[in-house]
Amino acid sequence: MSDIRYLPVPDGLANERIDSALSRMLGLSRSAAGKLIDDEKVRVNGVVVAKSHRLSINEIIEADLEPPALKPAPIVGMDIVYEDEDLVVVNKPVGVAAHGGPGWDGPTVIDNLEAAGFRISTSGPPERKGIVHRLDVGTSGAMAVAKSELAYTKLKHAFKERRVHKTYHALVSGHPDPAKGTIDAPIARHPSKEWRMAVVAGGRPAITHYQTQELLPGAALLDITLETGRTHQIRVHFSAIGHPCVGDTFYGADQKQADQLGLTRQWLHSVELQFVHPRTNALTTVKAPYTEDLSKALEQLRNW
Repeated sequence: MSDIRYLPVPDGLANERIDSALSRMLGLSRSAAGKLIDDEKVRVNGVVVAKSHRLSINEIIEADLEPPALKPAPIVGMDIVYEDEDLVVVNKPVGVAAHGGPGWDGPTVIDNLEAAGFRISTSGPPERKGIVHRLDVGTSGAMAVAKSELAYTKLKHAFKERRVHKTYHALVSGHPDPAKGTIDAPIARHPSKEWRMAVVAGGRPAITHYQTQELLPGAALLDITLETGRTHQIRVHFSAIGHPCVGDTFYGADQKQADQLGLTRQWLHSVELQFVHPRTNALTTVKAPYTEDLSKALEQLRNW
């Protein structure tokens, strides 16, 4: 049954885009607000408008909050690897964003946790409520989401101050030499290809530590920890030293190798989070097993 809301535009939201304003007024993710507008469930002064419509004072927003428009079905494969009263850690699948935002209208961790009935902290911007850190859409693995306001505050600071120990596994092309080392190279937007990152003089400092776990035909499985958290840091650093993540054709990996292993994305997975629990102060370690596509590719290499 529909729930019709009539919302006068407050002074503070004058000239705001309607999708952004609606997400703030109703506590929705921006992608959910945008879907309502695209589905013509939102009118301004009785007229259907586009997401880019700028609001004016004295306008009245009419929103039809039909539940199916706001609650996507839970994603198959997004397993819960840890949960208590303060936080939930998911094994995020590939193709799922941490949260909605401009340019992304696909599935998100937050929308699907809410659809499955999980309570999420209301702290943070509406489209990023409960988010204390993120993984790229194309990267799978352990991702924590705050359920309580206490967890949001403490974990947000812990991630920002690099007190959370994050471990990744990556399958890279070739055999890095030395087998254990540190890559210290600044990262910024590529000077001529703005849609990707690159090692750039004058970029933001970025430090990656790695240790080879297993040597395989034409590839190596690495254990990786980060001192910094730059966009695409692992992918950029290993591409820069000539050992891109297997399957990461965006950053120079071999397409033929990716096809042979059945990979459509980079072999990169967040395997472990270690942090001080926000309520109990106990050292807490959460692990996320490899997803099916990564496991299959790894076993195929091991059997060659």
